[in-house]
Amino acid sequence: MRVTLVTAALLLSITSIAQAPKKASIYTTAVNTNLRLSATGETEFKPMAQPLETQICVFVDPSKTFQTFIGIGGALTDASAETFAKLPKNKQEEFLQAYYSRDKGIGYTMARTNIHSCDFSSGTYTYIEEGDAALKTFSIAHDQQYRIPFIKSAIKAAGGKLTMFVSPWSPPAFMKTNNDILHGGKLKPEFYQSWANYYAKFIRAYQKEGIPVWGLSIQNEPMATQRWESCIYSAEEERDFLKKYLGPTMKKEGLGDKKIIVWDHNRDLMYQRAQTYFDDPEASKYAWGIGFHWYESWSGGQPMFDNVRRVHETYPNKNILFTEGCNESFDSTKFYSWPLGERYGKSMINDFNNGTVAWCEWNVLLDEKGGPNHVGNFCFAPVHANTQTGELIYTNAYYYIGHFSKFIQPGAKRISSSPSRSQLLSTAFKNKNGKTAVIVMNESDKDVDYFLWIKGNAAPVKIPAHAIQTLEF
Repeated sequence: MRVTLVTAALLLSITSIAQAPKKASIYTTAVNTNLRLSATGETEFKPMAQPLETQICVFVDPSKTFQTFIGIGGALTDASAETFAKLPKNKQEEFLQAYYSRDKGIGYTMARTNIHSCDFSSGTYTYIEEGDAALKTFSIAHDQQYRIPFIKSAIKAAGGKLTMFVSPWSPPAFMKTNNDILHGGKLKPEFYQSWANYYAKFIRAYQKEGIPVWGLSIQNEPMATQRWESCIYSAEEERDFLKKYLGPTMKKEGLGDKKIIVWDHNRDLMYQRAQTYFDDPEASKYAWGIGFHWYESWSGGQPMFDNVRRVHETYPNKNILFTEGCNESFDSTKFYSWPLGERYGKSMINDFNNGTVAWCEWNVLLDEKGGPNHVGNFCFAPVHANTQTGELIYTNAYYYIGHFSKFIQPGAKRISSSPSRSQLLSTAFKNKNGKTAVIVMNESDKDVDYFLWIKGNAAPVKIPAHAIQTLEF
């Protein structure tokens, strides 16, 4: 009996070694260095049993799988399109490769765009003549100049496909209680059906242009009265618009396969909003998932990552999508400020670990002034263009995002990942091609030596201070 047990233990040990990866490739971005998504060598796995408490580890278990990853991308807004059009041809090509090529860039696979104007447009506009509730004058001619050609270029650069969702910032002025496309207000009940028809017309018009639409959100930031395009819905109003108008209209128009995203605002209220939509059977059947932004921390508070987890735990059959985030308070002297990227890394790791299936940041490109923006709401983008010189400016946010988007592919499964020290953050995904990507982030002021530990086998790694790494094996 003793021989049998020893033999079994030996076989288990041999099997574990055989299944373990032999080496992992390391890619690093770090402050005060030239490392930007740079290959920084390999590390070799060797047997390691119980680690000592003094040995820092990132524990990964590929056998424990969670949500399926859909993609990472950014918004293709009017502002991005207009800025892109001002670049010389060689810089346009550089930009497209930088974002949408997996080999030469960071491999974006997702995109968002606005239904008529938003703050990141050069002015306000809609697709109809004011007062045309029947939508007889509906036309996307405005978008033909910059946005549609820009989106088509991005799709081509991405290999012919981007998972695209669309969002409105406000209905036309005459449909609203304040008779203003700006400054909040609400959708008048008598225009609920007309506004639902508007989404369908937009999606059909874009698809006719060769731009497939995968999904739509009901309203960008439905609790924010802004000086730019905005419209307010209570949870109950949005729920009722979805179940009585938008959902049935999309189905009737043959667009029932489009993924409808509710909320599309900050993490702070997302649990209460989720309850209102998803606990209603009629509304819930039309709601594919819930979208969220990160601006709940605008007043100096901390990001409310736990609210994402609570929604995921309570409604595991609904999808959670990060739909917008950017660094606000634009300052052209801070293009290379390190916290710009760290905010992305921290958010992406926490959001994915809490059940998020896709992550879409805000404008992919802005000019040297943080615009154009018709109300002066200037912000940072991962990449800026100096429209005077044609120069492209890559903030470190671009590289932080790239540590995820370049190595995690649509269809990947998140796997278990757990650091043993609080100065490290990590998440991990196993791709359908068998490759695993582990992302590790160090926000501390000191270098950290750690082991990547997988079922009794470990590889030593050093991560510099204020750095992010992707370990691929």
